[in-house]
Amino acid sequence: MEHQHNQRRRNLLQWLAGTAVASTVVEAGAAVAPAARGKDVARIGDAAMALEFDSQLQCRVVSRLGPRPAAVTAFAPSERLRLLNTANAADGANGAGINAAVVAASANAANAANGRWIERFTLSSQAADRVDGPHGPGVRHRLSGKSKEGVEKAVAVTFYERLPGFAVIRTSYRNASDKPLAIAEWVNSAHTLRPAAGRKAEFWTFSGASHPDRRDWIQPLVAGFEQRNFMGMNASDYGSGTPAADVWNRECGLAVGHLDTVPRLIALPVRAVAGGAAIAVEFNADTTLQPGETLDTMDTFLALHKGDYFAALDQYRQAMAERGLRAPDAPAESYEPIWCAWGYERDFTVPLMVGTLQKAKELGLEWAVLDDGWQNNEGDWKLDSKKFPNGEADMRGLVTSIKDAGLKARLWITPLAVDPGSDLLHDHTDMLLLDKEGAPQLISWWNSFYLCPAYEPTIEMTRKWIRKIFGEWGYQGIKIDGQHLNGVAPCHNPAHKHARPEESVEKLQDFWKVVYDTAREVNPNAVIELCPCGTSYAFHNFPYMNQAPAADPLSSWQVRHKGKTLKALMGRSAPYAGDHVELSDGGDDFASTIGIGAVLSTKFTWPVDPKPKDSFLLTPEREVQWRKWIGIYRDKMLAKGVYRGELYDIGFDKPETHVVEKDDRMYFAFYAPSWNGPVEIRGLGAGRWRLRDYVNGKDVGEVEGGRNRLTLRFEHALLLEAVRV
Repeated sequence: MEHQHNQRRRNLLQWLAGTAVASTVVEAGAAVAPAARGKDVARIGDAAMALEFDSQLQCRVVSRLGPRPAAVTAFAPSERLRLLNTANAADGANGAGINAAVVAASANAANAANGRWIERFTLSSQAADRVDGPHGPGVRHRLSGKSKEGVEKAVAVTFYERLPGFAVIRTSYRNASDKPLAIAEWVNSAHTLRPAAGRKAEFWTFSGASHPDRRDWIQPLVAGFEQRNFMGMNASDYGSGTPAADVWNRECGLAVGHLDTVPRLIALPVRAVAGGAAIAVEFNADTTLQPGETLDTMDTFLALHKGDYFAALDQYRQAMAERGLRAPDAPAESYEPIWCAWGYERDFTVPLMVGTLQKAKELGLEWAVLDDGWQNNEGDWKLDSKKFPNGEADMRGLVTSIKDAGLKARLWITPLAVDPGSDLLHDHTDMLLLDKEGAPQLISWWNSFYLCPAYEPTIEMTRKWIRKIFGEWGYQGIKIDGQHLNGVAPCHNPAHKHARPEESVEKLQDFWKVVYDTAREVNPNAVIELCPCGTSYAFHNFPYMNQAPAADPLSSWQVRHKGKTLKALMGRSAPYAGDHVELSDGGDDFASTIGIGAVLSTKFTWPVDPKPKDSFLLTPEREVQWRKWIGIYRDKMLAKGVYRGELYDIGFDKPETHVVEKDDRMYFAFYAPSWNGPVEIRGLGAGRWRLRDYVNGKDVGEVEGGRNRLTLRFEHALLLEAVRV
């Protein structure tokens, strides 16, 4: 055993030192690019992934996750520069950052018009050094080369022992010529994942960008698929996201992204191409390199994995935590089931809400949320005098009623929005976030304008509001709501004296830190829910929230795949809420929330619903169903379990399967429109296990630990508990 351990360590050290990948590398798909065939290559990597660079510093990716090393991409100019034609400099500079939708539609044409690529750099040196930093011990490889244009390129690729298959890449370009060079953009980790040998081209992708159509975060790559995944504003009030993208097939996947601890305006394009699935990190540099000057990229990553995207995002989360950016440990209150008064929508009244509290408590719910409609407008945040005729005394009275009913009180707010006609906008136009032309940024849903999160008066005003909500009114949680809260545009308001317009983008997370810290100063167990309405969450905001909902899901599929994503990005036991069950398929798909380990939430109305349509009335028939599922949630509390997202591929494994581990038991959730056939039960330890349908109280069979098959039959969903016999 000791000999085997030493041999594995020697093999790993050889890989870290850059020794040969193997005597034979199996090609996974198309042949190696002719330019690289027969030439020496520089080989670097670890026990999971290798990168091979040819004599022109073109790169291909080799997987070591299978029985033999296999090249999963062809040699390509993975790190490169695009020059900017001076005649088109103004147009090129404006293109990618201000209107990403236009850029996405015309990126190829713009690149062709705005200058040529510098892609080939004659390899001149290679070196390696041991490193030890926030990610622990590893090896940094340095490769250098020079282009015919006189640009010196240095690529630093670092592999860390505790992040296998995860390469941190930083590239620098020095202008060694005697003429200035206008740089349009740089690209890192541009690769095309090829189909596995002998398999047809089938790929799925995760993309972390926000889109106003609120599309799925997980999608199959059909013919013609192309998504720019710009991390800035993709509409007036939709922007930012998680700066990572992933493509995978049945054999392996590749993920890319950046590792800065503040948001950056990069793009992570994903395209379905003839050779497979293309992916990259792109940044519009818009700069001029004078002779002797150097341009550095930010730290980016390239990760190779098996299965779906979960493993790569889990590694990304670990790496960012080691850099100081991590979701907080959540209090027990973040896992308690929720009733929200939004079923009454903005027409709620205090008597309607108070009249529902006892029913919510009787059913086993523990939170009561006062949603949108309590305020006179966004910005002034005065109480609606028709609903609260006695002002703040009525608001405090409502909170007392909630607590007297045995529930906890949470209040809806939407910071950074100011309405036309509000006193705040009249008196403090200096708080507005302005574009280059001096125009305010529109927030569509509320017909409001953005306030700048990096302006001290905005911050101080918000701090006072949070102290009032928790300290004076007595709320125990807040629901921070709005797609505009995920990201903001660069701010050009001269009153703010920003060093750079991008300060507003980069300091949004600092704004949320003020909100989070202020609330927790008043109430250490405060629940801070951030709901960016349908957008893909901004990763850099996670340290300042302790509950993440599905944020207005359009389907049960979104409830489930958003859950898998957020369990990877926030932690395997993170308090992810499935949002109101009324937003799921059929308005009652509790299985898609409970089965994946999500927090249960509902917005039913009772005993009446004054709305003539879109009623969420809890009828006697529905009450039976609600009572049953809320009881199951409270009994199992799978939201506190460990989500085992690595066990099943959400794209290729059928039926769709999710697993939660809790209290030495395994909980399996299967989903399909209809299923009658074998299912592989994964992740069980040694011994014999009994499987039971815990929703309907039926035993379905026993299996041995390890990989096992069981024939199952169900419609829509089947939730099983595996107990060791």
